[in-house]
Amino acid sequence: MPDILPAWLPFEMDASYINILLLGLILSLSILADTIAKRTAIPRISLLVLLGIGIAVVQQVFLGQGGGNLLDGLGEPLIQLALVMVAFLLGSELTVKRLKVTGPLVMFISLMVVLTSFVLVGLGIWLLGFSLAIAVSLAAISVATDPATLSESIRESHDTRLRAKVLLGIVAIDDGWGILVFGLSMAVLGWVISSNGEIALLHAAWELGGALLLGTIIGLPATWLTGRLKPGEPTQVEALALILLLTGLSTLLGVSALLASMVTGSLIANFSFHHKRSFREIEHIEWPFLVFFFVLSGASIDLYQLNDALWLTLAYILLRTFSRLLGGWLAIGWISHSGHQRQDDDHLPADLGLALTPQAGVAIGMALLAAERFPELQSLLLPVVVGSTLVFELIGPLLIRRVLR
Repeated sequence: MPDILPAWLPFEMDASYINILLLGLILSLSILADTIAKRTAIPRISLLVLLGIGIAVVQQVFLGQGGGNLLDGLGEPLIQLALVMVAFLLGSELTVKRLKVTGPLVMFISLMVVLTSFVLVGLGIWLLGFSLAIAVSLAAISVATDPATLSESIRESHDTRLRAKVLLGIVAIDDGWGILVFGLSMAVLGWVISSNGEIALLHAAWELGGALLLGTIIGLPATWLTGRLKPGEPTQVEALALILLLTGLSTLLGVSALLASMVTGSLIANFSFHHKRSFREIEHIEWPFLVFFFVLSGASIDLYQLNDALWLTLAYILLRTFSRLLGGWLAIGWISHSGHQRQDDDHLPADLGLALTPQAGVAIGMALLAAERFPELQSLLLPVVVGSTLVFELIGPLLIRRVLR
């Protein structure tokens, strides 16, 4: 932190305590953002990202500091913790029971939209002249969907038709596919662009295989422990221990933290009788970390690189929106021709994919992880994902209402 106070004042500008003060201010301002979101149509996630961008303006324009170092070395662990929590909770949705309930209809539509988004976005950006690393990274990030926006919109509409049930089933597993696609893409991309192919291939295999191994090593004992502790503080400690272990060990071992967390969550959800206790405790403490995550994501943008990212942001928004629409259209078209489409009012609309355009936390987290893995992408990748997230969070609810109507 710079010396912005007069020398004669008896204050100590200790960086550690300044960071604690900043965290307190961020949480305080998030309460204001939450109040504004309740009284307006603006999603609170968008307001938090805008708050982070406002901090970036003060830091970079008025204080003359570089972007991305708001909390020195504290920001990255907080972002990683938030992402691990999200992936852990997403893993709880990947149960055998849930997949049986959602059925082949949801699985087919979800996979069709995922594949179409990845191929179309990646190919389109690469054909526009951007590097392979940027194209693959944005293609993998485009797969993620914001389940909160879609769930809230359906809840507000009180829609109980087939289309609403299918959409809820898709978002329950969509980010799970996104994490898998992102982990595979980053590993393969590191192998492709590396000068030493054999070592890069080993690193890729370890990043994915090590994540599966770590998630299993932590998840199996957790399935035995979960439910044996009394509800309350012991269960909360258990849940926090899992998150901290997954975050720390995955970073130290160089494996995919998102994939390892999702494996652990899935194992607990499938094999532990009282598995909901741990997930509920994580849900109770998740939001403060997500506040830091969204604000720090906005604050990490380099404002002086925004002009370079403007056209790429526009291209990404158009390609992703079209690919979602096309993926849903292809899936619904195949279902109709195969005879699975209902011939009554409870049918699936051809523009179903438009309801899957909202994108928020997981996408920003993927962008941060990709920028950490390939630092040369940071100045271009982060502004594109954060800017497009704001757009998708604003237009997403309107598109969802259109599909439901």
